[in-house]
Amino acid sequence: MPFKPPEQARCPKCGKSVYAAEEKVAAGQKWHKFCFKCGLCNKLLESTNVAEPEGELFCKVCHGRKYGPKGYGFGGGAGALGMDKGERFGNVECEMDTKPREQVVGAGASSSTGPKCPRCGKTVYDAERAIGSTVPWHKSCFNCKNCHKSLDSTTMAAHENEVYCKTCYGKNFGPKGFGFGQGAGTLSMG
Repeated sequence: MPFKPPEQARCPKCGKSVYAAEEKVAAGQKWHKFCFKCGLCNKLLESTNVAEPEGELFCKVCHGRKYGPKGYGFGGGAGALGMDKGERFGNVECEMDTKPREQVVGAGASSSTGPKCPRCGKTVYDAERAIGSTVPWHKSCFNCKNCHKSLDSTTMAAHENEVYCKTCYGKNFGPKGFGFGQGAGTLSMG
């Protein structure tokens, strides 16, 4: 009887034999390295970024767009907001309203309730609140009104709902006269 080599696994993508040196394993099947691609965006995959529903291969982003929750705020990956319902990937139904509600608000004002930033007038959410002031400020607004230097609780001085670095505060609102405003140790009687 002639020797018969063992049957080689066939790649589900191209149908050709897959040899050990070129194989990737997913969804219970062996794939060629270059056939191991996302079924939507064609990005080459690794074991760390592959999702394999129903024997198909997807990168995690495309898998989320095709099979994940739908609606406003979903489908863009971690921390991203979007209005992509995944229609180009075959999704036709939507579990949530996909349109954000628009509100007409006066310039510089915020539509949300909550503490308002003294500089820009918009709502200050906890994630964007500057540390170091009892008054809620945005981190991006919590800088010297004159020189725009970033401030913290040890470098800020408040005056009439505004904040200044200690240098600008001293120049604008500190004592005036000979010997003042030049820094520590410079007062002279000369």
